[in-house]
Amino acid sequence: VTAPVIYAGLAVGALITLAPLALGLMTSVTSAEQFNTKAPLSFPSPPTVDNYAGLADAGFGRALAVTALMTAVILVGQLVFSVLAAYAFARLEFPGRDALFWVYLATLMVPATVTVVPLYLMMAEVGLRNTFWALVLPFMFGSPYAIFLLREYFRSIPADLIKAARIDGANTLDILTHVVAPASNPILVTLALITVVSQWNSFMWPLVITSGDRWQVLTVATAGLQSRYNAQWTLVMAATTLAIVPLIVLFVALGRHIVRSIVVTGLK
Repeated sequence: VTAPVIYAGLAVGALITLAPLALGLMTSVTSAEQFNTKAPLSFPSPPTVDNYAGLADAGFGRALAVTALMTAVILVGQLVFSVLAAYAFARLEFPGRDALFWVYLATLMVPATVTVVPLYLMMAEVGLRNTFWALVLPFMFGSPYAIFLLREYFRSIPADLIKAARIDGANTLDILTHVVAPASNPILVTLALITVVSQWNSFMWPLVITSGDRWQVLTVATAGLQSRYNAQWTLVMAATTLAIVPLIVLFVALGRHIVRSIVVTGLK
């Protein structure tokens, strides 16, 4: 296959991927009157920011702040506890290590929807329903996927490097912070991006465990716009665009680290 054909295929794929985003952005700066009276693909004339102002009036800013705080807390927890667990499974020797790891990894086969009711009952039992901690506690302490990803990467770090650190007097925490973590930057960045995207787009758990506007997240607030404002799609598209922009910025900023982690793990 020649290079022009490959680039043409990539261009078509990029167009298919970006077209819905462009249409959503275009709709978000279109007035409700124009959207209801003209063809859906008509360019806004003139563009307006009234839909974004309407989001501020609807309290969308609070949902954005709650989502950002929730994502940040879960991200820190995921990175800290996943690194600790993955290092233990990769480098520490203790009875039943491999059996425990594979049993824990097997929980990946359990659909997330199955755990919603037990988690809800647990949070309600301890009085955490409709609180910020109910949003973050079930996801702070690592995940099977994160621990599996980091464990495989940690096992690729040369054992001689860790032994040399121990000879120099480093303890396990020193090795983690000064040897393993710096050598694992690409995979840590990849895990951080995966965590941010999944939690930023989380819908079912926040919908179930919270009520009212106090701890409402972006996805739930956006869904609420469809009923509260009689399906004003220009307003919904403004909310969707506002929710997508931070993820696009994050992906562009960290894209090279993700590519590097794929290359490194692919060479093992």
